[in-house]
Amino acid sequence: MSMRVGIDLGGTNVRVALINKEGAILDLLQAATEASKGYKHTINKMSEMINQICDGKEIEGIGIGAPGPLDNKTGVILSPPNLPDWDHVPIVKILKERFGTTVILNNDASVAALAEANVGSGVGYDSVYYLTVSTGIGGGFVINKQLFNGAQGYAAEIGNMILDPNGYKHNNLNKGSFEGLASGTSIARRATEQYGIKGGAKEVFRLAAEGQTQAKHIIDDTVDYLAMGIANIAHIVNPAIFVMGGGVMESKEFILSPLREKVKEYLYPALAETIKIAPASLGGNAGVIGAAMLV
Repeated sequence: MSMRVGIDLGGTNVRVALINKEGAILDLLQAATEASKGYKHTINKMSEMINQICDGKEIEGIGIGAPGPLDNKTGVILSPPNLPDWDHVPIVKILKERFGTTVILNNDASVAALAEANVGSGVGYDSVYYLTVSTGIGGGFVINKQLFNGAQGYAAEIGNMILDPNGYKHNNLNKGSFEGLASGTSIARRATEQYGIKGGAKEVFRLAAEGQTQAKHIIDDTVDYLAMGIANIAHIVNPAIFVMGGGVMESKEFILSPLREKVKEYLYPALAETIKIAPASLGGNAGVIGAAMLV
């Protein structure tokens, strides 16, 4: 049986799974990343999990999905904000030396895109654009079941796309960036600044469910920004389907239907009639499944 290891490295948890060639999870382990203890501690823990899950089984290789910035060509993680001490860490080289097998690294949103395109909501489409709307906004573009990385590996880094040049400056991104205007973090910030609503995006959606007008206004604005971003992407790469995942999409009943209508206002008529937007279907498993598919 052909098997691969998929690793989903996050700031809070690291997940390691044994995946077959059809993309099914055969075994799965999860542990706290304990990022504050440094990258060596986390990689040692990851190595122990790989040994445990493989248990002497022969594998084709190891795929890793990790937060950016990273260099997928050299296999180096480059100082991601939620992984302190991970400054130019050659994780591919380290794991290749330990396990003597193929090791491939890519962005966490990109590997989720690969999973959704091959065994999730994108099955049956020749081009799939995946968006994750959560604390931040990320993306991945899959063509004929293959991930499109771009020349330097930055393809689909849509969080930094400018929607409003006079808009909010979020972290180190452009002023008025997609992430700064439409992410879960943005929902929380605008709710507090405009209406004094605290408790984050989840509280905004809870209040909206109760009919609170101010919370609904925040969601309407978010849908509008999401529609602008998706329209921009549609005009550039024209994917057969958009698949949307991430924590904000857990409240998809407030997002999907109005988004499908709103995006049409920003598209050429021919595009407006054919655009498809679907929710992701793999949930938290997209990361490990897609990582294994890198091999």
